[in-house]
Amino acid sequence: MTLIVRELRRGDPSDAATFARIRRQALPFVLFTPESVAYDLEQAHPDAHYQPLLAEEDGEAIGTAQVGLVHDSPEPGQGNVNIYVHPEKKGRGAGSLLARAAEERLAALGATRLLSWVLDAPANRAFAEKRGYRASRSARFLRLDLANGTLPSLQPPPSGVELRTGADFADDPRPLFVLDAETLLDEPSDLDREFTDYEAWLTETWHHPLLSHELTSVALVDGRPAAFSAARTDGGTRYGTVMTGTGRAFRGRGLAKLAKNHSLHRARAAGFTEAFTGNDADNGPMLAINTWFGYQVCATEVRYVRDLG
Repeated sequence: MTLIVRELRRGDPSDAATFARIRRQALPFVLFTPESVAYDLEQAHPDAHYQPLLAEEDGEAIGTAQVGLVHDSPEPGQGNVNIYVHPEKKGRGAGSLLARAAEERLAALGATRLLSWVLDAPANRAFAEKRGYRASRSARFLRLDLANGTLPSLQPPPSGVELRTGADFADDPRPLFVLDAETLLDEPSDLDREFTDYEAWLTETWHHPLLSHELTSVALVDGRPAAFSAARTDGGTRYGTVMTGTGRAFRGRGLAKLAKNHSLHRARAAGFTEAFTGNDADNGPMLAINTWFGYQVCATEVRYVRDLG
């Protein structure tokens, strides 16, 4: 048996398809497509030094890693190491080889702190702890059966509130950038991030191939974007909300729930059968909203942190 780790090749559709396939097997609650994998690699911010890795056993790809620096954090030296091995190929050393390659790469780039999301299972946690990582916080993956479940009924917007889609901002999405940047600051996390670069946001968020402008919902108050629910789709039957939030001046009025409900109804009408989302375990308000919609927890992950130096 020969086990190697190599970089995902730029401009190679088969590599991107392989990476997406393994990720869907290992992490079925997150949307990946060959197009999104290729886009993330080609369009990554230069300061992220982003590089996906593949582990191959006798020429067969069995494991993946996402490796890069957190370029939009005000604290330099933060590195991401997210490793997932095909569930039928575990225990063959692919995870260890990927972790070593990723850690060496980030150390060479000057990373001083490594962060890794790990599915909450004893073997996974033991793997991280053996490598010197410590548990930090947890998050939940949630799933909603759009085909057979019952969504809350649609309610008309209150006076002064208008519901629009992301497509309505095609000519000028900057107001959504401003709202997204504000809500990000209040998202529970052990990693500070800031959206200050509009052009980078356009590339990484607005023009991302998974983002559906038509299914993204925006609630406007007196013409100003006040809340939104950003939707992604995989080109098939799976839909996910990757960020739902409300501007600080408009909270407590149910606007995020209103926007997300309209997005979910449109997704179901468009033929999507599964809805996914994820929440930090400390994000009580959003967890309550998703419970109200009927989402159920389908998996839990734990953030692990390792300091270098």
